[in-house]
Amino acid sequence: MTRTITPRLRTLVLLILAVAGALLAGAGPASAHAALTGSDPAQGVVVPKAPDQVSLTFSENVSLNSNSIRVLDPKGKRVDTAKPDNLSGTTYGVQLRTGLGKGTYTVAWQVVSADSHPVAGAYTFSVGAPSTTVASVGDQEAGGGFVGWLYGFGRYMSYAGYIVLVGGAAFVLACWQRGSGVRALQRLVVGGWLTLTAATLWLLLLRGSYTTSGSVGDIFDLNLLGQVLQTKTGAALVSRLLLLAAAALFIAVLFGAYDKREEGAEKRDLTFGLAIGGTVVAAGLAASWAMAEHASTGLQPGIAMPVDIVHLLAVATWLGGLTALLVALYRAPADTPVGSAAVRRFSQVAFGSVLALVGTGVYQSWRQLGSWSAFTDTAYGQLLMVKIALVALLVGIASISRRWTGRLADTALTETGEETAKAAAREETGKAAGEETVTTSAATKQAGKETVKASAAARETSGTAGARVAGPGEEASAGKAASDSDETDPERAAQLARQQTAKDLARQKRVRDADPDRFGLRRSVLAEAGVAVALLAVTTVLTQTEPGRTELDAKAAASSSSSSSSSSSSSDSSSGALTLDMSFDTGGKDGKGVVRVDLDPAAVGSNEMHVYVQRPNGRAFDIPEVKVAFTLDAKKIGPLPVAPDHITTGHWAANGVQIPMAGDWTVSVTVRTSDIDQVTVSKHAQIG
Repeated sequence: MTRTITPRLRTLVLLILAVAGALLAGAGPASAHAALTGSDPAQGVVVPKAPDQVSLTFSENVSLNSNSIRVLDPKGKRVDTAKPDNLSGTTYGVQLRTGLGKGTYTVAWQVVSADSHPVAGAYTFSVGAPSTTVASVGDQEAGGGFVGWLYGFGRYMSYAGYIVLVGGAAFVLACWQRGSGVRALQRLVVGGWLTLTAATLWLLLLRGSYTTSGSVGDIFDLNLLGQVLQTKTGAALVSRLLLLAAAALFIAVLFGAYDKREEGAEKRDLTFGLAIGGTVVAAGLAASWAMAEHASTGLQPGIAMPVDIVHLLAVATWLGGLTALLVALYRAPADTPVGSAAVRRFSQVAFGSVLALVGTGVYQSWRQLGSWSAFTDTAYGQLLMVKIALVALLVGIASISRRWTGRLADTALTETGEETAKAAAREETGKAAGEETVTTSAATKQAGKETVKASAAARETSGTAGARVAGPGEEASAGKAASDSDETDPERAAQLARQQTAKDLARQKRVRDADPDRFGLRRSVLAEAGVAVALLAVTTVLTQTEPGRTELDAKAAASSSSSSSSSSSSSDSSSGALTLDMSFDTGGKDGKGVVRVDLDPAAVGSNEMHVYVQRPNGRAFDIPEVKVAFTLDAKKIGPLPVAPDHITTGHWAANGVQIPMAGDWTVSVTVRTSDIDQVTVSKHAQIG
């Protein structure tokens, strides 16, 4: 049977690695949870004189350090003078030097959101008039790159370890107490503990680099580690390690003293104590996630954190118990098979876990999305739909497993009856082997005595010749054979008993494995485990993705700011500046965003044009090519092409853009995000 089991388990491991790699590879810096919802000065504006400070407003509270907000002049030199401060609520600002000259300034920011994820971005504004700038912040690596991938993989392994640890122990206590003596289940639960402990230490070590530079060389920076220990996330990870020490004691009792207890009142009391203590430790471990991530910020954190703890406990009980059942079905010894009663109990526990999972999941979805449109318009909503589909598939396969369980209950013997029959068979086998050996020994002794008597009679009647037929050597040989047989009796009896026991176990294993109901249950549980692996990977990525409610709020704030700016520009005859915002989607990777065109003074003659490209969350980013064209359909003029020059991240500009006459112009922008992904968007505007 091992030859058929090994490929299946190998396939499951490969599925874990493939799904985890594919999903975690997409968890990059764009998976921020705090969004920039406003700034002063705003992005792309031209102010008449230099401001005293720059302020940024986020969708939630963030953590700052001395380099969290940097302001660079056109030559790339820093002009901010002090560490950023919290001005009010979620607005943070930094003071600027006095006497700043005209030109384009770059604001770069990198903070840590309240739910522990690093956020970075940049934008520009101008004093007096726009200018060329050499300031460049490049792509922010905090939360991304190789360190970001390592951190995401550590999160996946920590969730997996928690699920196996809690779910495996719950399966033993609530469903199959005899499983505490099964070596395969012991290795599973201990493996979960080791995985969670190693992943927690790994995350603690990576945390400093993950939230700052994103450099591999900073992973072992003790100064960064000291800073991490002073943060909310650092405290949560240290608390998790302390709780894991208590979990180690729980495991030692479960697979030590508990397994050796005989059935009775004393074992029932120990079961109750382990259940209470284990629940407290499991809830504490779940709280180490809830207190530092999504649930700790946003709407109703006082309700969200307990709900998140219940959600994690339900997931662990269901998926971890499923893993334990799979191991028991494939790896339990033939003399200790997992019985139908244990499978039925797990089916009931899993059903209750699914109900808790659905209830808490609905609340979490409402809290993180806020509207039906967020399901399709945000990355979080799309991932959530994938998760819901996987849960539905898992429940469907679980219903098949329940049917196999019902059939198994109808055909299987009770575990007590099986064990009694096996013990009686082993006892009878050993007794029969011993009696057979004793009988053989007695017969051998009697044969030796008769040989000696025959030899003596022969000597009396035949003399010397008879002595050669049955001489002293042959007499000694017969006596020695009888003596040797006496000495080997106990060993031979034990050997025969062991051989018979091995044959019995092999026969029982063949009968058990040939049971079509048990075989069907194995296959359905294996399928459940495969879907559960994918579900865990999607859940891990979901925790690193910006909530849909936050993303939509950021879009609404940016749109409101743009509309206000456009309205102000249209009503202010002195400036005459024009701002147009156009959403685009090229259909490829990183193909969605917003392009903004600023035209100043938006009059007949020479104009200055600035083009800004942003992601849907408001973060500036570069694309391979941007082209603009102006068309006046009423006079059949155009398109007049303009190829702006790249200034800095997400910013292009062109001087001397000629508008030959006033009218209702169509402004078209061609955006290319890759070699093959390109789209043209346009808007009408009154120019002149």
